[in-house]
Amino acid sequence: MKLGAILTAMRERAGFSQEELAAKLNRSRSSVTKLENNKQTLDVTTLVQWSKETSSQEVVVAFLCGMDGITIMQQLFQNVMQVTVGL
Repeated sequence: MKLGAILTAMRERAGFSQEELAAKLNRSRSSVTKLENNKQTLDVTTLVQWSKETSSQEVVVAFLCGMDGITIMQQLFQNVMQVTVGL
């Protein structure tokens, strides 16, 4: 799984639109779109800022430690369901 899908899930879990996150990152919406679609290379500074703004530092650590993207996505969505349903 590509990093872009994980970035999208991080943003959506935080409840941000691409425009909202772009403003927080001092980037254009187009840049966020390109990153999420794996059309632009993500630099470390932006990755760290993205993880902080979306409160998803654990996702980046898991990805960098080699956890596969599918497992990361399952964990992200499981956390969302727990918060939504109140488990």
